[in-house]
Amino acid sequence: MQDEHNEFMKIAIKCSDHSIDNKIGGPFGAIIVKDGKVISEAWNTVTTDNDPTAHAEVNAVRKACRALKNFKLDGCIIYTSCEPCPMCLSAIYWARIEKIYYANTRVDAANINFDDNFLYEELNTPIENRKVPIVQICRDLALKTFEKWAASMEKIEY
Repeated sequence: MQDEHNEFMKIAIKCSDHSIDNKIGGPFGAIIVKDGKVISEAWNTVTTDNDPTAHAEVNAVRKACRALKNFKLDGCIIYTSCEPCPMCLSAIYWARIEKIYYANTRVDAANINFDDNFLYEELNTPIENRKVPIVQICRDLALKTFEKWAASMEKIEY
């Protein structure tokens, strides 16, 4: 089984090389596997898409959801060339992926000037002390929308 995991990780790493070799984005790649079959392959496209959310893992989740025609990726595994940043980790959790395999660490990424670790630290900082000010407004108005959602019999829960 470990050999199979290593082979899948090699594909994810090839995706990260593809990104560099083709000047598409940063050195990150990811694949999503279900039942031993690769469902999606992706790489970082932040700079070519002008999209700061176009990380390899997010791109892989989007492709896998389209391929499976479902917003839930139950039974899927992600292999990613680097430990997921908080945004990617959140996307993986929201997609209900069951397991994450990664190669490089967030420290390795920080060593080449991708400081995902800052974001992990920021999430542990009290909201009033974060680098980007976060200000709550119009809660009463917004709660009405939540109440509408909660009362809806036609919603698709996720």
